[in-house]
Amino acid sequence: MLWIKSLHIVFVASWFAGLFYLPRIFVNLAMVPADSTAERDRLLLMARKLYRFMTIIAVPALGLGIWLWAGYGIGWGPGNAWMHAKLTMVLLVMGYHHACGVMLKKFARGEQRHGHVWYRWFNEAPVILMLIIVCLVVLKPF
Repeated sequence: MLWIKSLHIVFVASWFAGLFYLPRIFVNLAMVPADSTAERDRLLLMARKLYRFMTIIAVPALGLGIWLWAGYGIGWGPGNAWMHAKLTMVLLVMGYHHACGVMLKKFARGEQRHGHVWYRWFNEAPVILMLIIVCLVVLKPF
């Protein structure tokens, strides 16, 4: 079980690294001057590759988490309401990941609707989600 837990942590950390960095690329994309197509194309290429990597890394992160939960029974039974809260947060992380993909497609089509400040605030969501998830797992408050 410790190997599964260790791999789960590594894949989750790698996934979150992408979730932290992709919105930073969005900030830079939002600041690209209209006449700077080379810079825009380079940032879009970086964003696409990162999103692809993040999606690939999310699969084992989620799969190993399910293995720990369903296979080893972590979070089952009375006194484990923290796991329901954690799973809710994981669903929010998955939604955030999906939202990043939608935004990337809009950037590629030239349909950016927000300014760079909005993307800077958007970039804070995974930090808050990770903080909540780690506190739930470590502290098991309920």
